[in-house]
Amino acid sequence: MPKSLVTGAAGFIGSHVAAQLLRDGHDVVALDDLSGGFTDNVPDGARFVECSVADHERIGELFATEQFDFVYHLAAYAAEGLSHFIRRFNYTNNVIGSVNLVNESVRHGIERFVFTSSIAVYGANQVPMTEALVPSPEDPYGVAKYAVELDLRAAHEMFGLEYTVFRPHNVYGEHQNTGDKYRNVVGIFMNQIMKDLPMTIFGDGMQTRAFSYIDDVAPLIARAPQVDGTSGEVFNIGADRPYTVLELANVVAHAMGVEPEIEHLPARNEVLHAFASHDKVQAAFGEREPVSLEVGIGRMASWARAKGPRSTPEFDGVELWKNFPAGWESAVVRTDP
Repeated sequence: MPKSLVTGAAGFIGSHVAAQLLRDGHDVVALDDLSGGFTDNVPDGARFVECSVADHERIGELFATEQFDFVYHLAAYAAEGLSHFIRRFNYTNNVIGSVNLVNESVRHGIERFVFTSSIAVYGANQVPMTEALVPSPEDPYGVAKYAVELDLRAAHEMFGLEYTVFRPHNVYGEHQNTGDKYRNVVGIFMNQIMKDLPMTIFGDGMQTRAFSYIDDVAPLIARAPQVDGTSGEVFNIGADRPYTVLELANVVAHAMGVEPEIEHLPARNEVLHAFASHDKVQAAFGEREPVSLEVGIGRMASWARAKGPRSTPEFDGVELWKNFPAGWESAVVRTDP
């Protein structure tokens, strides 16, 4: 029985990848620091370890004890917009934490390191974004993700570490942290509706994204080591059809059984149009019929209503307040230096 480490396994995508690995017969160790995840997301059958990937000593002890075959690295603080204002926190968690895992994977001869990067590495590149484009990230989160991609390539060339990189985008579904105020617009909208608040949109809402249901993403990430031709490769993964944020708001409101009530906030500095080509992943993994936005949002809405509105601890680590987006200050503990 193969043994796999899944980081971020109490979070959103990580919990689904862990569940798929269990269905595929893996012995799964689920690691998470619970900064944005919940223990009830960890699938039955996985052994849970509460730990941050930034804790290199405990990570080293875990690798030495468990002797993993595969590492699936999904732990990250994935807030693109906020990452401008939490640069040290972003790089510590998303780069240094990843390097800790890469080091131990080299030391212990891991068969495959599967890394979940992000479409954020492309920045404002032409759309649809393809893997052949040279990444040009515009926020520290995207910079961090691309840095880890480059580090994995270097680790392969120096040490022979086998890896696969996925670049998902705008993934939504059950287990998403609807209480997070800075990321995951679908969850934000649902939580706002459950709290009888208007859905807040930065700018005019004409930004476009291809929103991707979790069941179209997690199984492919889990099965990458068993698919020929995936070692050393980078794959975009997610939905093909872009929607405006305004269109999304209307679909969410309908699924939640309410009339859409929208509050427009000042536009923030973000990529306006971001969606990707998936020809490469379909060639490697085979074509799949994607879950439509209406069906996927409906499934998530049923789950969210059953869970009720959620809250997460107030973020108290903002490092830069200059140009901080309007509408977010009420969601943080402000401690100016």
